[in-house]
Amino acid sequence: MAETARRRPVAIAPGSMWRAAPPYARFCLRVDLESAAAKVAGVMPLATAACRSSAQGEWNALWLGPDEQLLIGPDHAGTAFATSIAAALQGVPHSLVEVSHRQSAIELTGPNAAALINAGCPLDLGLHAMPVGFCSRTVYAKAEIVLWRRAEHDFHLEVWRSYLPYVAKLLALVADEYRG
Repeated sequence: MAETARRRPVAIAPGSMWRAAPPYARFCLRVDLESAAAKVAGVMPLATAACRSSAQGEWNALWLGPDEQLLIGPDHAGTAFATSIAAALQGVPHSLVEVSHRQSAIELTGPNAAALINAGCPLDLGLHAMPVGFCSRTVYAKAEIVLWRRAEHDFHLEVWRSYLPYVAKLLALVADEYRG
């Protein structure tokens, strides 16, 4: 069932500053970071600083809590990646759950991307408060999101699939205000 849901794209109208992200493989890893970081370093460096991300190749680890990482990478490589992480964590208590079917993403780029997000998100998106690599759970209006700043004017919003059309429509309304 998860395979079917993950493969079926959620239809949202792209805007001039945002688009639906391509399909990604996503895993929620719950583990003691001190016990796991060195063991998985060859596969994926975990984000060990609060609210920060780390990357290796096409894979990214987002710190969501002291024992929680959201791992995001290419859809086609998810199974092999999960096998590698599980093998590296052999003997370490952990939970690795694929959540690709649960979430989808919107990518926002351009000089007004932060303003579009701030219309529904209470976080300070200035570079001083949210530097490149910052990630956090937060809200966009009434939808829970994971917000990740990949570059100065490049944001990635992880959104539960059922909220994706709602978030996209709100982004469109805000963008109309900027154009008006």
